[in-house]
Amino acid sequence: MKSKFFCVLGFGHIGKRHVQEIIAHSFCELSAIVESNFDNFKLAQEQYGHLVPVFYSFSDFLEASVQTDVIAVCLPNGLHAKYTAIALKCGFDVLVEKPFCLTSEEGKELIQLADLFKRKIFVVKQNRFSPSVLWMKSLIDDNKLGKIHLVQINCYWNRDNRYYTKGSWRGTKLMDGGPLFTQFSHFIDIMYWLFGDIHEIVASFYKFNPYSLSEFEDSGLIKFKFLKEGIGTFQYSTAIWNANFESSITVIGELGTIKIGGQYMNKIEHCHIQDYTIPNIEDSVLPNNYGEYTGSASNHSYIYNNVVRCLNGVEQIAIDAQDGLKVVEIIEKILASKK
Repeated sequence: MKSKFFCVLGFGHIGKRHVQEIIAHSFCELSAIVESNFDNFKLAQEQYGHLVPVFYSFSDFLEASVQTDVIAVCLPNGLHAKYTAIALKCGFDVLVEKPFCLTSEEGKELIQLADLFKRKIFVVKQNRFSPSVLWMKSLIDDNKLGKIHLVQINCYWNRDNRYYTKGSWRGTKLMDGGPLFTQFSHFIDIMYWLFGDIHEIVASFYKFNPYSLSEFEDSGLIKFKFLKEGIGTFQYSTAIWNANFESSITVIGELGTIKIGGQYMNKIEHCHIQDYTIPNIEDSVLPNNYGEYTGSASNHSYIYNNVVRCLNGVEQIAIDAQDGLKVVEIIEKILASKK
């Protein structure tokens, strides 16, 4: 299998994680880092400048003609669509962090560009690879629960002003998109992956932390019906004091009840199913640790495995642009249903 060369666009928290994953992977080669924040640019030079060129702009990278197969877009949310489009037009395949984009119009345009330039878009939804989530997916696919009656999703995290700092893109209407895009799109993706699309949505949003620098409400209550079967609720908050609490899914079906929880849907908390014995399921890897806060499970190695194997013709894209677009469309429907 041939190695593939990756340029990481953005050297913030998640960009650093991508650089580490690329260097650690047997069939990935880091070709360059691009970072326009001066402090992060200097840090990238100090840490990796002896290995690869570090550029202050994407145009500088393009002019240098560095051998590259894939651009890993690890920029603020509001720049994902812009630089994914530029990379596609320049002939690169693209691996884009969540959220895929901030509007469905952007997503559809990117899919058209990928088709036009015959390039691939890979979307980072690494929580799909958590062992507990894969276990729940197998139960749903094998109809072990019978007809699905009720799905309850709870996401309770901390994002205070240690996260929303002055001058940052985080929490801004132009660059962030709000908690459903930035913190909880992973779990909307899991909901869609397991149970399909939703409709008849009723949603309410609240801002419990009046001192937050974020321009968005920090909490929401959402109820809906699945197009296929069953009803659901999604409750979330980033107003939890001091530290993340949980991200969980409870599923009630005609033949049993299951729940995965923990901070990142990484633990099986309940399983009671007719004529079923639960196997030993390993816990997922640790969450991404960003110092002052933590994020979702660090399963990026699975993403890079899939990118390399797909580009070598060994397997199909695990999570593609249509998956990324669907999450954006669901979030748009939720936000549009605000009471």
